[in-house]
This record gives sequence, C-alpha cells and structure tokens, in this order.
Amino acid sequence: MKRKSPPQLTEVQLTTAWQSASLLLGYPDHQLLDHLDLIGRASRHLPDRVGEPLRATVARLADTPIPELEASYVETFDSRRRNNLFLTYFAHGDTRKRGVALLRFKQTYLASGYDLTDDELPDHLCVVLEYAATIDHARGRQLLLDHRAGLELLRLALAASGSRWAGAVEAVTATLPPLQGDEVEAIRRLAAEGPPAEEVGLTPYATPAFDAGPAVPIPGTPTPLPMPTFPGAR
Repeated sequence: MKRKSPPQLTEVQLTTAWQSASLLLGYPDHQLLDHLDLIGRASRHLPDRVGEPLRATVARLADTPIPELEASYVETFDSRRRNNLFLTYFAHGDTRKRGVALLRFKQTYLASGYDLTDDELPDHLCVVLEYAATIDHARGRQLLLDHRAGLELLRLALAASGSRWAGAVEAVTATLPPLQGDEVEAIRRLAAEGPPAEEVGLTPYATPAFDAGPAVPIPGTPTPLPMPTFPGAR
C-alpha cells in the first residue's frame, strides 16, 4: 500500500515550526533561554509530529546551565562533521563546488529582497530556517529540499548520539514531504561515503571564528577549510 502523506502545515504553522527550530539550533545564550517558554507554547499549535520534538528540545535546554550548554554545543556541532549545520558541506565537502553552492544560496536570498550580511554563511541551517520562516516560504522550503540528504543525515547523527538538539532537526524534517526511494538511497550513500574529500581554500564569506585570510598562501598548495563556530542566527 502506498504510504499516505501527513496533512500539510498551514503558512502560520510553517513559520512557527521553522522559526522555533532556528532559535533552538542557535548558539545557546540567555536570550535563547528567554524564548524557550514562548517556543513551548507556540509548539502546542503544531501537529504532534512537529510540536513534540520541539518541546523535547525546549525541555532539555531549559534544564541545563548555560556554560554546560555552550560546551555541549561546541562539542556537538563544531567537532563532529556529521553534525554539521552548514548544508552545502554534506553535498560538496571542502571542494570548489561548495563555493558555487554558497553563491546560489545568497542569490536565492537576493531574489526575495533579502541581503544577508557578510558575517553569516548563507547555508547555515539557522539562517536558512529563519529565511524560510520570515522571508520566503517557497524558496526557503526548496533550499531545504535541495539539501534533504544532508539534513536527514544530520537528523540521524543527532538522534544516534542522543543530542539535546535532535528534536529541533527532527521537527524540521517533519515539515517536509515523506522521503522517496531515490532520496533514501542518497542518504545511505552519503552516510557510507561522506562528503567529497578534496580540500581547497574557500573563504567566500566571513563568519565569527572563521579564518578569512588568503585562500592559498603558497601557490599550488591548498589550505584546508576550518569548520567555523557560528554563534546562532539572530
């Protein structure tokens, strides 16, 4: 029997789900803690498949002191490549193609009249979710679908490690259509092989803790791209 698709979310529900996930996946600070109660209340207006994972994340963040959250966030997202919040990394790794993919993100934002500052990488999941929630539902949703394999791999990795933030990513994937056969295969292949391994000096956008120096200081010698620490989208 063909699997029945879950009911589609309304525009208001999509805004609530994506904005909530964007806030929860941002770098933890006192401003985030101030939002947790609001996110929890707003999630009550969402279907259980979306609202429950958000509430689970809210509960786990609310019960943890800020210093512990900060250390856990860095350990989770900056030290493990499968937990990468930069969507183009899953498909392109540190290759030249990633630079083109980053440009496409920024061009998509500009098409909606949204000019992202140079302090934020355009493929960071928090940025994409905030754009999808508050600027352009259709284009934002398409960016998520275009990078569905990486998003699902991130969901699986966080769930497997019991991460505090697993529910936020689960909620995002629950707003998207059910996976099809070729998408499942793409996720399996990505999980088995990982992103491309070619390393080049990519510094297309500046971001906190990101080395924006010369991409190739010595002609013919590639410079590995560091995984930057991104303190959340605001």
